[in-house]
Amino acid sequence: MKIKEIIEFLNSVAHPSYQESYDNSGLIVGNSQWEVTGILVCLDSIESIIDEAITKNCNLVIAHHPIVFNGLKTFTGRNYIERTVIKAIKNDIAIFAVHTNLDNVYINGVNTKISQKLGLINTQILAPAKGVLNKLYVFVPDTALEKVSEALFDAGAGEIGNYSECSFVAKGEGSFKANENANPVVGQKGLRHYEAETKLEVIFETHIKNELISALLKAHPYEEVAYDIVVLENQFNRIGAGIVGELKNPIDTHSFLKKIKEEMNTDCVRYTSLCYDQIQRVAVCGGAGSFLLGDAIKAKADIFITSDFKYHQFFDAENRIIIADIGHFESEQFTIELFYDLLTQKFCNFAIHCTDIKTNPINYL
Repeated sequence: MKIKEIIEFLNSVAHPSYQESYDNSGLIVGNSQWEVTGILVCLDSIESIIDEAITKNCNLVIAHHPIVFNGLKTFTGRNYIERTVIKAIKNDIAIFAVHTNLDNVYINGVNTKISQKLGLINTQILAPAKGVLNKLYVFVPDTALEKVSEALFDAGAGEIGNYSECSFVAKGEGSFKANENANPVVGQKGLRHYEAETKLEVIFETHIKNELISALLKAHPYEEVAYDIVVLENQFNRIGAGIVGELKNPIDTHSFLKKIKEEMNTDCVRYTSLCYDQIQRVAVCGGAGSFLLGDAIKAKADIFITSDFKYHQFFDAENRIIIADIGHFESEQFTIELFYDLLTQKFCNFAIHCTDIKTNPINYL
């Protein structure tokens, strides 16, 4: 099996278009045409991880954090990033990162994994993304409506939440006049023709646009297909930052803080004033989530669990919510488990390993 097939699967879980503009997810080192000998999954693809991959005969490292965020101008080994890239290249080891695109998906996403660890129910995206959806309007002769609809649905259009094959149709009449160079399916050259047509509307995600248009043109009977695409400002509740959910039953606040420490396997929880005696509604965000504090308050969460809050940002809680900062590594460490479960369920013809190395650069006394 080639690395390309692994990449295609992971892209189907968390499409690259979902990553943030500053991110660098994707294949960072290596050739997608290489045959896979083994996979090592980790949080940070640092130099010691490459050494581990060599020992375990793994030529593909799948990491959450990209080892390269900005462009490298030199490869002299002067820092850990350059040393890691050099060692990976010398040993024919590919590095693939799935970062904020995995953070931003609801199904099999980083934040959903955290919410499962904490036993949250009735979960939803805390800050749904905008600009992810488009709408296609296409005019179809009535006789071809079913064929075109099926083609669009098969290409991935018409999915809204838990529903698929969603569309809207409106009957009407279209007109056209074919010139001498045309090859019309209906009507005669040089004469205006009126045809009973249906306006078909479907929603689709931006990243399938090319495949969708290709399917449309293949299925539509007309030589020239009339269609429009518009970008929607609608929020998309399956893509976005953070998760908010509820505990099945309220828990004493001190007890819940202990539960966080235990379930998230962290040595330290930094938290603000305990303005609530009990916790039931919980917001979470793996990694640096301070930018979502306002969304957590708006969602009426009792507590917001994330990491990397700066000193003065803790004041922003203002007794409206409890902030619980559990550490960056600690908040995302179970992404390794997420990768492993996804890959072992899909592939079984080569070894998949979880790293034995704790790459957290922070220690606690």
